[in-house]
Amino acid sequence: MQLDLISSFRNPEHIKALASAIKKECKTKINVMEVCGGHTHTIMKFGLPQILPDLIEFIHGPGCPVCIMPKERIDHAIALASMDDTILTTLGDMIRVPGSKTSLQKLRAEGKDIRSLYSPLDVLKIAMGNPDKKVIFFAIGFETTTPMSASLLKETIRLGIKNLYFHINHVTVPEPIDAIMSGGDSRINAFLGPSHVSVITGYGIFEPIAKRYNTPIVVAGFEPVDVMEGILMLVRQFNNKVCEAQNQYKRAVSKEGNINAQKLIDKYMCKRSHFRWRGLGDIKNSALKLRNEYANYDAEVVFDDILPKAQIDDHKLCICGDILKGNAKPFDCKVFGKACTPSSPMGSCMVSSEGACAAYYKYGQFIKE
Repeated sequence: MQLDLISSFRNPEHIKALASAIKKECKTKINVMEVCGGHTHTIMKFGLPQILPDLIEFIHGPGCPVCIMPKERIDHAIALASMDDTILTTLGDMIRVPGSKTSLQKLRAEGKDIRSLYSPLDVLKIAMGNPDKKVIFFAIGFETTTPMSASLLKETIRLGIKNLYFHINHVTVPEPIDAIMSGGDSRINAFLGPSHVSVITGYGIFEPIAKRYNTPIVVAGFEPVDVMEGILMLVRQFNNKVCEAQNQYKRAVSKEGNINAQKLIDKYMCKRSHFRWRGLGDIKNSALKLRNEYANYDAEVVFDDILPKAQIDDHKLCICGDILKGNAKPFDCKVFGKACTPSSPMGSCMVSSEGACAAYYKYGQFIKE
């Protein structure tokens, strides 16, 4: 049953029918930024640019939470993992992301206890099973994974666990979109909004941006039929001269989102005044931290004296900032596919498989320049 459901959203005939409708109805140039790296992966993997009219151009957004993590935050993780009697845990590709001098992957090879979690819940078992160790959860993610971190803290308190600390690196989507659009040099005039983020936030969170910048936004699912239908909805907004936040992903997303998850986040976390994004720079109110009343669980507070304070920029040849704003493509970068590859990433867009440069590197032979 599940396979049949997925197949229906990858059905070639459905994709071709949507492509035909888009070609027929699209009458103006539309530069679409897909905010989420999951969309970038789908677009490249299924060769969607090849079946769309030249009037549709994809611009690749912040991608994923791994991609936007600045080197100084990675250096925090490295400093914490380097402490004696410490177990550092994290998710996804964070293990191999380079900091200013090394990576968690290299540090683990040198003997430090660094664990990539299959499920965040495992960190509770690790902490309870190692009461003589300092266990640190290096939390990353957009709004999608933030409720899990809040739930973990709730359980840590309920279970009376005293040796578990949280280094919070959760970021929020609307603020970087606003930063990109307010810069004045962006070519973007439409957005594919992130689907899993919107399950938590609701698609209504994007209405102020659509109105402020007269820019259509359609929240779409990750399957190729979802993306193509989202593009068609954007085309029709242009044709009808409307700029709204709309929802293609109705099978999972509502306007209000998951209210219980939002309340859970708000109980344990609050906005940071500033947060640096790799490739985009400092963006106000774009990330979360633990509330002051939970400071004894906050790794940034408890271990402040050992955490590096300096900001570390990417290599000068890296043009990820221009790529994220739609002013350049990965192929325009001098180090793309040469000095900068998925195994030795120099910039944010190459760090994770969901980054624009990583997607171009993997599927480049199918991309029309």
